[in-house]
Amino acid sequence: MSASMIEDPAESLRMIRDSAAAVVPQDGSLERVRRLRYGLPGTDPSTWAEMGALGWIGLRLPEETGGIGLGMSEACALYEELGRALVPEPLVAGALSARLLAAIGDETLLPALLAGESLVLTAWQQQPDTLEAPGDAEAPRLFLPMAAAASHVLLPVREGAAMVLYAAEAPAAEIQKTQDGGHYGTLRPDLATARRLEGDVAAVLPEALDEAALGTAAYLLGLMERSFGMTLDYLRARHQFGKPLGSFQALQHRAADLKIQLALTRASVEGAAAALDDGASGPARQAVVSRAKTRAAEAAMKVTREAVQMHGAIGYTDEYDVGLFLRKAMVLANQFGSAALHRARFMQSQPAEA
Repeated sequence: MSASMIEDPAESLRMIRDSAAAVVPQDGSLERVRRLRYGLPGTDPSTWAEMGALGWIGLRLPEETGGIGLGMSEACALYEELGRALVPEPLVAGALSARLLAAIGDETLLPALLAGESLVLTAWQQQPDTLEAPGDAEAPRLFLPMAAAASHVLLPVREGAAMVLYAAEAPAAEIQKTQDGGHYGTLRPDLATARRLEGDVAAVLPEALDEAALGTAAYLLGLMERSFGMTLDYLRARHQFGKPLGSFQALQHRAADLKIQLALTRASVEGAAAALDDGASGPARQAVVSRAKTRAAEAAMKVTREAVQMHGAIGYTDEYDVGLFLRKAMVLANQFGSAALHRARFMQSQPAEA
């Protein structure tokens, strides 16, 4: 499937959502997620290979670079479906690396990454809660998602006005487990053992980070919608005092508030994706991405917390699935920038009053 093969945007989105069935269990089972969590590497190589075979890793890349040339709207639709299933494979992070490698015309790491034969992660973050990559050569790189699964790591390094990439083969990282059963890695660069790639990613890196932030927002949208749906099913099925829980007005009001949060988040995410597909750049691009990420991060925490609470005592048990969505939201809410950071960036991107 390529962009040139699809003329109807709605059909393109439908096909992308349908393709998620190759990875997402149709019965909604989270058995695979439970099996992988808290272990290393925390991902399934065969699932990553399937993602590559489906073209997901290069979904946003032009066909001439090995991608399938679809837009950010299709990418967000896919991330949303993966969020519904809490898929642990770091597709957002892998797509970020693919975007950088394609920008410099790499022919060594990119083909295997796009095929799902390897996982290349980009170690760009030097401090907590940021969406900027200073590129200091010796600074530790933080919060590398699912680092133990990486076959290679890219290190953006500032050299004058340029930002160049150094590639290292699966360097050792300090692993820190996360609430959702995944992990982050902290990497201490050693450029003496890394290979310098030709090309400058100074212009494309901020755009790639924006897309990763928006992709994370879409994943959060998917997980909060699934947890909300589970909650509605529970309120309909569970009875108290001879009546379904969903018939109690207090719970109806809480559910209505969550439905509004979901609708506002969807509008923000889909609006931002459409703006990027229309060529938004500079402050306008930052504004729509930050609005979507702020909305998604805050709404995901609210919806998943309320979902656990409205399930009552069973919602707090690890054996019951609804709590897994809260755990994932706690980890992803701050990935590629917290709500506070994106709110501040949104305000900075607004034109000054005359």
